[in-house]
Amino acid sequence: MALNVLDFEKPIAELDANIAELRRVSEAEGIDRSEEIRQLEDHRDRLIGEIFANLTPWDKTLLARHPNRPYTLDYVRVVFDDFVELHGDRLFADDKAMIGGFALLQEKWVMVIGQQKGRDLKERQFRNFGSAKPEGYRKALRLMKMAEKFSRPIVAFIDTPAADCSFGSEERGISEAIARNMREMFMLRVPIVAIIVGEGGSGGALGIAVANRVLMQEHAIYSVIPPEGCAAILSEFGRDPSRAPEAAAALKVTAAHCLELGVVDEVIPEPLGGAHRNYEIAAKNVKESILRSLTSLEKLSADQLLDHRYQKFRRMGVFASLETPREVKAV
Repeated sequence: MALNVLDFEKPIAELDANIAELRRVSEAEGIDRSEEIRQLEDHRDRLIGEIFANLTPWDKTLLARHPNRPYTLDYVRVVFDDFVELHGDRLFADDKAMIGGFALLQEKWVMVIGQQKGRDLKERQFRNFGSAKPEGYRKALRLMKMAEKFSRPIVAFIDTPAADCSFGSEERGISEAIARNMREMFMLRVPIVAIIVGEGGSGGALGIAVANRVLMQEHAIYSVIPPEGCAAILSEFGRDPSRAPEAAAALKVTAAHCLELGVVDEVIPEPLGGAHRNYEIAAKNVKESILRSLTSLEKLSADQLLDHRYQKFRRMGVFASLETPREVKAV
């Protein structure tokens, strides 16, 4: 069975292995078994549909963290025709967890920014597991200011469990760096599109997610805190991290929940079985959504973009309540 298979994916992985073996035997023996293979593939696709129609918020959390899921640079390679990476915050260092640079999108240059995780242990350490430090957010802000200077749209890819919380990051002002980014992004006079492609965790995500259009992949998650952290902090869950599945449901981390609550503007469909099963289709869907969003935003003036962004975030969290009727006392 393939590595990095989630528990609910095991029946699918078994069918994938059977299909691969049947293809191998067919080629080795020179016998046409295309009909058997087609039947197995149809059965596998039906099974995927059944399993994925009943995923829990915790299952979606595991999918968003899937080790084989495409990361920011995977999308950059497919979505854009060219990418010129820029480095450093001009203050301290170059944060490898935050990538950015100019990219060509259908003959139009845009500024791309995003968090980058790593595949193996060495790369994960190099990328700090996708958790950016203060210099990462300051680099992102420097590049966004550069995009504004040259009147280029900004496209941000969000995929982080949270910002780095090490002693060094606290010393260098991680909270201030994120807060500054959020404030400055509200004042950028160019279109901003943000896409949650994996984990959208806490302030680490918000530091580059103040956008006119916030898109979210079907099996991504977006939350103020990771479910494990929530379960470990709240007495409602007995301060027990093992109750993370319950916390995930309570946090409403899924794309469907975020769309319903108005936190995101659009859910981008993923290939059958998740983005990790077909990078090309996943990237194609992301590209179409980015182009559609930029086309609509480029019709707005700079002042309209600012007001659009402001009003979008002001609407979040608004709710209405009815006054409880007062009891009428008998005379």
